[in-house]
Amino acid sequence: MTKIFIDGSAGTTGLRIFDRLKDRADIKLITLSDDLRKDINARKEALNNCDIAFLCLPDKAAIEAVSLIENENVAVIDTSTAHRVNDNWTYGFPELLESYDVIRNSKRIANPGCHASGFNALVAPLTKAGVLKNDVNLSCFSLTGYSGGGKQMIAEYEGDNREVLLDAPRMYGLAQSHKHIPEMVKLCNLKNAPAFCPVVADYYAGMQVTVPIFKSDLNGTINDIKDVYKSVYTGKLVHFVENADEGGFMSSNAFNLKDDMQITVCGNDDRILLVSRFDNLGKGASGSAIQNMNILLGVDETTGLNI
Repeated sequence: MTKIFIDGSAGTTGLRIFDRLKDRADIKLITLSDDLRKDINARKEALNNCDIAFLCLPDKAAIEAVSLIENENVAVIDTSTAHRVNDNWTYGFPELLESYDVIRNSKRIANPGCHASGFNALVAPLTKAGVLKNDVNLSCFSLTGYSGGGKQMIAEYEGDNREVLLDAPRMYGLAQSHKHIPEMVKLCNLKNAPAFCPVVADYYAGMQVTVPIFKSDLNGTINDIKDVYKSVYTGKLVHFVENADEGGFMSSNAFNLKDDMQITVCGNDDRILLVSRFDNLGKGASGSAIQNMNILLGVDETTGLNI
């Protein structure tokens, strides 16, 4: 039986991973009591006695956790930002890799960021195929539920006497220094960082990432974009659909509590909208982490997931 330790199990991502794994018969969860979960010696023992460790920690703490691991057989899935552009780590978006064997043979997997997952799923296949020029100046609008901000933001939105400003969508990352931008640039092989506009709104979970492009940005047509997506996304967790509108609308919470992702293309021959929809805590965080774990274990990638 595979032994799993979630370091940082009290956070939103860690809690959902725990919830997905607690009833699985093929897994034994190593847990620490509340008084020991921040004890460095207890954590070190757990990290070295598990088969797979999930790190659901801030960047600095994730780097510390890796330094505590002396057992070379322990595989790590890090959900923080700390290792996503580190060449010694595998970027854990299996659908964008040459083979799932890259994940299966890795001991160090950096789980993608939520906004970055949606952007990379849209852009990386197109730059790789040469349909989208990699020196293009892109913009990205990403709408997310407030659970993406963790426990503090959840408490702000769900608390009594909350600020009236929380009643409307709020832009953030205004200085264009959002922590997901480096992985977006690297994974998509872009020469220029995108103008990135993340927005948090008054609903719990769900994400919609939109990348507008113009005909002049392409080496091809809107149909070439669709053909690339059809050829790349043939698995179980990322799906391309021709028409995803809901009576002329597209809701950003359509994949709330789901662990898969929908890719679609809107617009016309001249002005095109690339759109991905998923749960920021699903394929954008814990669902993706469990998918990577399933691949490591050699079981169906959707085991324990909700699609």
